[in-house]
Amino acid sequence: MSAPVSTVEDAIQAALATVNDPEIRRPITELGMVRSATIGASGVVRVELLLTVAGCPLKDKLRTDITAAVAAVPGVTGVEIDFGVMSPEQRQSLQSQLRGGGATEEPVIPFAQPGSRTRVYAVASGKGGVGKSSVTVNLAAALAARGLSVGVVDADIYGHSVPRMLGADGRPTRVEDMIMPPQSHGVKVISIGMFTDGNAAVVWRGPMLHRALQQFLADVYWGDLDVLLLDLPPGTGDVAISLAQLLPNSEILIVTTPQTAAAEVAERAGAIALQTHQRVVGVIENMSWLELPDGSRMEIFGAGGGTAVAESLSRTIGAQVPLLGQIPLDTRVREAGDAGNPIVLAEPASPAAQALGAIADRLALRRESLLGKPLGLKPAGR
Repeated sequence: MSAPVSTVEDAIQAALATVNDPEIRRPITELGMVRSATIGASGVVRVELLLTVAGCPLKDKLRTDITAAVAAVPGVTGVEIDFGVMSPEQRQSLQSQLRGGGATEEPVIPFAQPGSRTRVYAVASGKGGVGKSSVTVNLAAALAARGLSVGVVDADIYGHSVPRMLGADGRPTRVEDMIMPPQSHGVKVISIGMFTDGNAAVVWRGPMLHRALQQFLADVYWGDLDVLLLDLPPGTGDVAISLAQLLPNSEILIVTTPQTAAAEVAERAGAIALQTHQRVVGVIENMSWLELPDGSRMEIFGAGGGTAVAESLSRTIGAQVPLLGQIPLDTRVREAGDAGNPIVLAEPASPAAQALGAIADRLALRRESLLGKPLGLKPAGR
């Protein structure tokens, strides 16, 4: 005996509730995207779905996921999906819902709010060419692979390279004045390169750099992130200063190579924390050595730079700055980055991936500071 229609319809609604919007990562039923879902006498289900924007790039993904979920309901013989588009009022309501019910003229930066539990790491270097972006991308992928919700801001406006290294070739989707970031390998990504034509150069001055970073942090819908990494441009310029203003609770990761010239410049990048009152989480030494076929190591860029930077910053800042790890030089890091598949995912057993994974473990397990957080204590009554 077949189940009553009401039971089948309930099962269809339950099945639709298991389908997440690919960009927002929340159930389509919760987001008000399902206008109706009805089942005919022949068992064919017709679903009317409202897309956030016309020409949604993930329309086919939604069609596949909805079809698979609904077709699994007993009694359903087929699934037909009619796509529509949300009205401006519906999009405004969705935007308000995602932002917690508040619609302000100037969106706030969620990571700068007192109750934020997102750990914000700014990956910095004194000079270019030390592999800072590669380190950022691989740490993000490694943290996401460990089950954390991770986002990356490509704050290196002039030298943006994160989208390619993460294989994030999609374009952001706009819902009213809110931006949905593309995702790759479980990592949400935003970069100025997603808004430029081809490989066009970005020629901006300080105020525009500040505004771009502010929009990346406030206008992008990040959801509930465990970790946000920012790939900073080399040096101690406008973006580093803007970051300290916009995210005073952000912490700094310094990337250097072993050579003395790079280490000296890296010390300057870390010492900016004295002026911005940020915490330096630690130093990462990249390209530490090349492992030869016979098992020996060739120290192409010298040795000891990472340790020297960590010790110098510890003295300068007056707090312990550890050397978080040393990453060997490996051509596969470059090859994986060019292919958009970070080495921690493509070659997890490689020495470089193991070193990056160990650093990710240290960042993921670091105890959260209680500074500035309410403890919920009340004075005892007399």
